Amino acid sequence: MAGQGEEQHTKSRVVKVDSLESWDMYVTQATSKGCPIVVHFTAAWCMPSVAMNPFFEEVASSYPDVLFLTVDVDEVKEVATKLEIKAMPTFWLMRDGAPLDKLVGANPEEVRKRIDGLVQSIRVDVT
Repeated sequence: MAGQGEEQHTKSRVVKVDSLESWDMYVTQATSKGCPIVVHFTAAWCMPSVAMNPFFEEVASSYPDVLFLTVDVDEVKEVATKLEIKAMPTFWLMRDGAPLDKLVGANPEEVRKRIDGLVQSIRVDVT
């Protein structure tokens, strides 16, 4: 049984953005496929942000049709500056390349609720 848990941890569904170019590429690819995006803006020094990482990994595995990105604001300052990210953690929900919703703070229940709402709205649009 221990093998199952380890298997889940080795294959992360959260993609780490490491440059402005990779940010643009991921957003463009997801937009062209009609795939919604959830972004976790984080910083290694921000304990609430770090504490949200396991939750973000777990929620990513629940929504296979959503692209989950993580952006360390110190490593990829250009993205944080361009999007005016001022506090960590900040979560963005995006669709068609544009932000739909933003949540600041470590609130797992609210993040999950908003992701669920995003996914439901897309399913309604498709049917």
